[in-house]
Amino acid sequence: MKLGLVGLGKMGLNMRERLRDRGLEAIGYDPNSADSDADSLEALVESLPAPRAVWVMVPAGAPTRQVIGQLSRLLAPGDIVVDGGNSRFTDDRLNAEILAEHGIRYLDCGVSGGVWGRENGYALMAGGDAADVDRLMPVFDALRPDGEREDSFVHAGPVGAGHYAKMVHNGIEYGLMQAYAEGYELLAAEESIVDVPAVLRAWSKGTVVRSWLLDLLVQALSDDPQLAAISGYTEDSGEGRWTVEEAIAHAVPAPVISAALFARFASRQDDSPAMKAVSALRNQFGGHAVRSAASAGIA
Repeated sequence: MKLGLVGLGKMGLNMRERLRDRGLEAIGYDPNSADSDADSLEALVESLPAPRAVWVMVPAGAPTRQVIGQLSRLLAPGDIVVDGGNSRFTDDRLNAEILAEHGIRYLDCGVSGGVWGRENGYALMAGGDAADVDRLMPVFDALRPDGEREDSFVHAGPVGAGHYAKMVHNGIEYGLMQAYAEGYELLAAEESIVDVPAVLRAWSKGTVVRSWLLDLLVQALSDDPQLAAISGYTEDSGEGRWTVEEAIAHAVPAPVISAALFARFASRQDDSPAMKAVSALRNQFGGHAVRSAASAGIA
């Protein structure tokens, strides 16, 4: 099977190489990458045999919409497009409608595995018609880890279901990372704990909290035991917000995921306006002492 791949960033490039390693012909296009196989999106489409299959791995939002729009004009009826980026599930229905006007099929696919995916494989969550999923199964099988398909691949439901599943996956990821981070900070605050990285490493086998994320934290601390080279400023790429929004829409309590998202917001503040207001209120009603901005090194 021959697949066109649009977007050769951290994920897309490794996916192309894994597909090739597994015997599939993958042709990549990225105008911003020296690893691009095609000079243009038009050239990529022309290099593929009909019916064509094109997998899109570009940033969510406007970049994905732009590529979908271009492909709607370049592909032919019977071709299929897969959005494997982190698009919001509501965008999938719009993408599918745009392509359907031209007789082009559409799948959404949540992809998890990060920069380790080329070696370890990717977990995949697909949304769309069963016939379209079956058609792309050789690609899914090449990308996922070895073993039973059900352990790393799911046809989650109709268009949008794949990205919905991936959104919730990432929301859970926020909560897990925050829990490990809080445990790390508490261990570091206790004088009797003489080797924090060693404690965390000792949890990596046999304990109920062992996980790949824990292994990655152990590796990060092995490289930089104090994490001195990085700041605590932490971005969010959108999925955590969407998960919380969906929890509200469905009246599902999600305190852990919500708190993890808000912790990221707090990480970006040099001095919290909210906590300044709390400090001012304590001073107003109780005469409690406050620290001046100058003494705190903020002014």
